[in-house]
Amino acid sequence: MLFEEIIRENLDLGRPDMVQLIFDRRVTKRTPGRFRTRVLTDGVIPSLHIDFKNSRIKQYFKQVPEVREVGARTETTINNTRDVSIGKRLCNLPALRQVGFQANRRVLEVERLSQDCAVGEEAMLQLNRPVEVNGQRASALRITDLRVLALWHLLVWFRLLPCGFANRDLREQLAVLTGQEPNHITQGKMTYDLRRLRLHGMIERIPKTHRYQVTDFGFRAALFFTRTHARLYRPGFAEVLSKRSNGPPCDSQLQKHLAKIEAELDRRVRDSKLVA
Repeated sequence: MLFEEIIRENLDLGRPDMVQLIFDRRVTKRTPGRFRTRVLTDGVIPSLHIDFKNSRIKQYFKQVPEVREVGARTETTINNTRDVSIGKRLCNLPALRQVGFQANRRVLEVERLSQDCAVGEEAMLQLNRPVEVNGQRASALRITDLRVLALWHLLVWFRLLPCGFANRDLREQLAVLTGQEPNHITQGKMTYDLRRLRLHGMIERIPKTHRYQVTDFGFRAALFFTRTHARLYRPGFAEVLSKRSNGPPCDSQLQKHLAKIEAELDRRVRDSKLVA
C-alpha cells in the first residue's frame, strides 16, 4: 500500500533536524517539547503523527464521498501560536494559516522525494527487462552490456544534433565505439537497436521522416548510466579487485573498509560456532 510505504520511508520526520525544516523554526537543546514521529496502527488505519512543541502534523486516510475513494489527508494543528512566533489575536489568523500550509507542503515535498526514488527504481528495472508496446517486443537494455553502454554514449552526443539522427549515423558511430568496421554492423542490427531504444522510451521518431531524436528521459538515463559506469563502477571494481603480486596489499581506503567487514563477519561466524 502506498501510504504504508510513505510511513515506512519517513519515520525520521519527527527528528529535531527535520522538524525545524518543516516548521521553519530553529530547534536547539533548549527548545521545549518532545520531537518524535509516532505511527498508530493498532486497530486503526495507519496514521503518521509528527510533534513540534504543542503543535502536531497528522496524516491519515480519509474517505472522499464525492468520488467514493480514499485519500491521504495531511492536517497541521497549532495549539499554541507562540510555537511559531505568532500572536494569539484573531487578526493573526491569516499568518497562522500560512505557517500551517507551508508545513504541510514541506512534509508532502519530503514524501514526494522519497517516492520519486521508488519511481526511479521502477524505471531502472524497466530498462533492464524486455518490454512489449502495441504488440512490438524489445529486449532489455542491460546496464552491464557494453553494446548498450556504447548506444547510451551516442544518445548523449546525438542529443546535441538539431535534426536528429538516422540509422546510418548510429551504425557508423557505434562501429567506432565498439572497435568494429562499419560494414560489420548490418542495417538489420541497427534496426534492432533502434527498436529497443524506441520501445524503451529512449528515442522517438521524428514525424514523416526516418530520423530519430533523443527523448528527455533517454538523455537523462543515458547521461546518468554512462557517467556512473565511467566514474563509479569501473574505478570502484578496479580498486576492490586489484592485488599486487609478491608485495603488500594496495593502500586503498575501500579495500581497508571491506577487509574490516570481512574480518567482522569471520569473527561472528567463529563466535556462532562456539556458542553452538
